Amino acid sequence: MPKLLVIGYVWPESSSSAAGRRMMELISFFLSQQYSVVFACTSAENTYSWQLREKGVSIKKIVLNSSQFDDFIGDLQPDVVLFDRFMMEEQFGWRVSATCPAALRILDTEDLHFLRKAREIAIKKNEDFLDIALQSDLAKREIASIYRCDLTLMISHTEIELLTTHFKVPEQLLHLIPFTGTIPDTEKKKRNGVFENRKNFITIGNFRHAPNADALFYLKTEIWPLIRKELPDAEIYIYGAYMSKKNKALETVKDGFYVSGWTANAAEVMANSRVCLAPLRFGAGLKGKLLEAMENGTPSVTTSIGAEGMHGDLPWNGSIANTPQAFANAAVSLYRNEKKWKQSVLQGYTLLENRYDKKPILAALSKKLNDLLANKEMYRNANFTGAMLMHHRMQSTRYLSKYITLKNSVENTD
Repeated sequence: MPKLLVIGYVWPESSSSAAGRRMMELISFFLSQQYSVVFACTSAENTYSWQLREKGVSIKKIVLNSSQFDDFIGDLQPDVVLFDRFMMEEQFGWRVSATCPAALRILDTEDLHFLRKAREIAIKKNEDFLDIALQSDLAKREIASIYRCDLTLMISHTEIELLTTHFKVPEQLLHLIPFTGTIPDTEKKKRNGVFENRKNFITIGNFRHAPNADALFYLKTEIWPLIRKELPDAEIYIYGAYMSKKNKALETVKDGFYVSGWTANAAEVMANSRVCLAPLRFGAGLKGKLLEAMENGTPSVTTSIGAEGMHGDLPWNGSIANTPQAFANAAVSLYRNEKKWKQSVLQGYTLLENRYDKKPILAALSKKLNDLLANKEMYRNANFTGAMLMHHRMQSTRYLSKYITLKNSVENTD
């Protein structure tokens, strides 16, 4: 049985983040391919974490800058190592390469971190995000990590285009694998499609994630007053994990603005709401909350950033608006207009069927993985830049890490 080692940035969480959903989709894929899966992580599990052991996944707590990891992976001898975000490749990639050089190294970006950060800075400085990204150390680090790996899983075609066009990353190093959606059956579509049974607006997200925290403040201060002006009795419920005191302080019951916090059943609260609002001003990748809205027959209003890479040439399941007034107008129209609302629901199902169908997405990943395993040396020989970066990283990071390891060992002895 082939072995997969996942080196996790955090433990995947069941209902607090799209990143957790993404990781579980990848783990489930490898399990379906008859892999033995080990999930290793430096952080601690928490109350939101998936119960990986129940799915047949082995668990390993690992430590940064420790030779114990070398012993662990040397004993395990994985066939494939999956790095959860580029920071994990930076920390452990050289150890994997040194101890298990034959192991296939795969990076899952989740989204492009440097793109998200550049857009955040651009919002604050009112500058062009691409100019910021092209000069950023974060971009250099993340793209170097992509080169050092045999394959990088990309969640958005828009991000692939950015890497290949502006940064000249070879396309053969990248593979598109978006979220996979759950297409509701006929009975669920029927239940979801009753306009009168839906009420209130909803927004949802992990509020430790900067784009979501910014969107919440933007919604409260710029957009919601405009919506309430047209719909004086309207209410919105904000759900999500990791609510800060600053987030919770935005609740104003008299204005129908309820900050409800974490929910154990995101699908249920989404399915009971009439319209999902996601006024994201920066970010990257695909938005799990918007896919979840489609799955539950809930139309959404979002920005161009929110919808980026999610619908291609197909109509959005709601509206896309980029100014507070346009966003509020779209939200009010969708909330009031039953015909438009039902049409948006159907457009969401069309998107699920055409862009998020699990079967072709996972079949393409399986084919790519088998090709890489069979022709690994050919692909590595074609990636000279990656080999060069790996060589220099081995000479720098390795000795720094060995110094820290020795230092920690001496301090523990003392």
